[in-house]
Amino acid sequence: MKQDEVFSIASTPHRAGLRVEVRGPGTYQNTLAYWRSIAAVLGERRPPGLLLIDKTSGPPLSAAEWRSLVDLMRGTGMEQVRIAHVKPFGLQRVEYCELYARELGFDARVFTDENQADLWLRYGERTRSA
Repeated sequence: MKQDEVFSIASTPHRAGLRVEVRGPGTYQNTLAYWRSIAAVLGERRPPGLLLIDKTSGPPLSAAEWRSLVDLMRGTGMEQVRIAHVKPFGLQRVEYCELYARELGFDARVFTDENQADLWLRYGERTRSA
């Protein structure tokens, strides 16, 4: 896949809400675009949880890019959805996303393992009241 190619995104129902898998270059523009796409789907379907399987590749986003991204997602309704963000190819600084998201009131965690993410999404301790 060339660096200038766009990402692909596919969503399927999941027992905790919605499962989304994303592939392609992990640029800031692609990451922002797929999160906006996810926010639109969440707004339509209103699931309680999101299992995001992030198979993007390339250099990791910077801490400043993650902060900007999370800030742009405020007010989209994503604060109402429990989010398990899986990076099976390694976290690559995505922990910044979790830290910033939690600071702004999102119920989100990052994982390298889909099974662990699924368990947390369905049974893990909640960071805030529903």
